[in-house]
Amino acid sequence: MRVRTIKYTMMIVGSLLIALGTNAFLIPNHVLDGGVIGIALIANYKLGLPVGFVIILCSIPMFLSAWLLNRDIFYNSLTGMLISSFIIDLLSPLQYGVPAFMKEGVLVYAAIGGALIGAGLGLMLRFETSTGGTDLLAHFISRYVPINVGVIILCMDMIIVSAGGLLLGGETFVPSLFTIVAGGLSTGICTLQRKAL
Repeated sequence: MRVRTIKYTMMIVGSLLIALGTNAFLIPNHVLDGGVIGIALIANYKLGLPVGFVIILCSIPMFLSAWLLNRDIFYNSLTGMLISSFIIDLLSPLQYGVPAFMKEGVLVYAAIGGALIGAGLGLMLRFETSTGGTDLLAHFISRYVPINVGVIILCMDMIIVSAGGLLLGGETFVPSLFTIVAGGLSTGICTLQRKAL
């Protein structure tokens, strides 16, 4: 019972960090993250779709795989994904309450947003849950290869951000790199010694 309470608490804390990083730091500055959140941000910038809703849609293939490969991860991650998606959309008014920062400061705010998102993902992964999507895929890969899950996420994020740079314009690329590097480092730190818990 205590372990379950801690797990759900970390889901909520992690989701709040992700929502804060996304809505208060990335969206006002038109910056991307990697993974499913990055895809959702591209859809938000181009089509105006809610970020949390797009995360749910994009996570469906990964959850089908999790259902077949590991039901425990499926249930834990499904809950984490639904909670985080709901909180991201619930806190979306933050993106209108925070003004876009001067161009000179956008790299700093991109890094802060990435670090918050990475810490949120890392806390969730540390307690055997996730938001689904590419971090769920990275969680599976980390079980079979001796690479920290944060590094795996960083590699996948590079692909998403590069594609986003092509779709949205080159000015998003460099700040988005700061986001994913900060996020990868933050996730890696939060997941160190994960298997010992």
